[in-house]
Amino acid sequence: MATKIATPGVYIEETSSFGNSVVAVPTAVPAFVGYTQKAIKGNNSINNVPTRITSLAEYHKYFGGPSFTKCDISADENSGFNIKIEKSSKYMMYDSMRMFFNNGGGACYIVSVGDYSSNISPKKLNDIKNNGGISSLERVQEPTLLVVPDAVLLSESDCFTIQSQMLAHCGQKMRNRFAILDVYNGTSTRTHDDNDVINRFREGVGSNNLSWGAAYYPFVNTTTYSSSEINFTRINNLDSFAELLLAEAQSNLDNNKISQSKFEAISDEIQKVLDPENNNISSTHVILSAVSSLYNSVMASILSEMNVMPPSSAMAGAYAMVDESVNIAKSPANLSLGSVISPCVNINSDDQEDMNMPLSGKAVNAIRSFTGKGTLVWGARTLDGNSQDWRYINVRRTMTFLEQSIKSAAEAFVFEPNNSSTWTSLRATVNSFLNTQWLGGVLEGSSPSEAYAVDVGLGTTMTANDVLDGLLKMTVKVALVRPAEFIVITFEQKQNDPGGGGEGEDAATE
Repeated sequence: MATKIATPGVYIEETSSFGNSVVAVPTAVPAFVGYTQKAIKGNNSINNVPTRITSLAEYHKYFGGPSFTKCDISADENSGFNIKIEKSSKYMMYDSMRMFFNNGGGACYIVSVGDYSSNISPKKLNDIKNNGGISSLERVQEPTLLVVPDAVLLSESDCFTIQSQMLAHCGQKMRNRFAILDVYNGTSTRTHDDNDVINRFREGVGSNNLSWGAAYYPFVNTTTYSSSEINFTRINNLDSFAELLLAEAQSNLDNNKISQSKFEAISDEIQKVLDPENNNISSTHVILSAVSSLYNSVMASILSEMNVMPPSSAMAGAYAMVDESVNIAKSPANLSLGSVISPCVNINSDDQEDMNMPLSGKAVNAIRSFTGKGTLVWGARTLDGNSQDWRYINVRRTMTFLEQSIKSAAEAFVFEPNNSSTWTSLRATVNSFLNTQWLGGVLEGSSPSEAYAVDVGLGTTMTANDVLDGLLKMTVKVALVRPAEFIVITFEQKQNDPGGGGEGEDAATE
């Protein structure tokens, strides 16, 4: 209604020239669920509280540092020794955050379900009853990816349970995010039988909500830990370690490689390894590194074992990097991973054939090493590999992005008059947004009409009864970009004309 004017004077009225616009929702904001050293913000506990951070420094501030992973050593006739990581001392969250940020990650959410004094529990990772773990993420809308790095540290059945719940959270509960899964026991080589690591994963993960997640195999060898973070305090059974070192020193003495005095000096340093009150651990570490090849081999083996990582956190960073540098329509594939040296298992084309196009349709994306190229992500499929609609990761994620962006904008029209004016305004708003996405390369087509179509109105998408029932129905059709997964180049020999050209032949014909 116009302002009532009764007194002479000059009056100003402002009229809105532009309608509402669609604000694009974030596309690569992962939520990590797992165990942390602490969970404190100020003086308040943030246990099971989704907390947004943008850097590793912020993670340190609220959630602390890494767990102190330890291992056991045993003698071996062939290799000299074996190293086995103590599973109860290993937690993946902090290492996963380093991998995430090293691969281009930015903003993310952390859900801490407990500290390092707790045993990893599937109940805590998704405490439905108390809204903890994965369930706590139902309270926040921004996350678009879901990663649970600690899942691979559970038993096989518990890991599959958590991964199925991840898919359900993304595809049934929220429908605005995508799960990145690791293949359980991803350091194992494929056997192509009932106990094959990929086949067991496919059976364990179930058959529901497959288009809402992707899986990657194998685990990767990384540079997450440096040699400066490794010394003999990582070993549980130091008595056994000291025996191995003394045996090496005795052998060197017997073979006249060292003198008696040097043997005694080395023995004294080895005894310091066993001293719980040794206040100069770094000095002992440096001296033993200088005099014992076995000590160096053990430290290198521990470093190698600790640097084995599941790839999901690195992939979350890669998703974020691709979305930022190109757009969400670009497949997160044919790219190298930061801080990754090599895959734990070498995969060839024959191995990947069954992973990419299995009869079950549950595709698993490969991480492969190529000569001269390094380690590359060599797969772009969701777990729903048989679906022509949702076969590709970028297609599923792009559609989710469009749906959530348009949904957010359409909320401004709730309770507006259900008439042609509102329909026209809503259509114009969505058309403008889709045109921007088409210009940015998110949609396929040589013209806007080929890339998208928006229909809304009485007799088109609604009936008179819909209007009476308060329903405003709009149909949006989009042509999504699909990756060139298989590039086939056909070569054919061209006949060589010995006459040196066709001009004379054409002239004779005329």
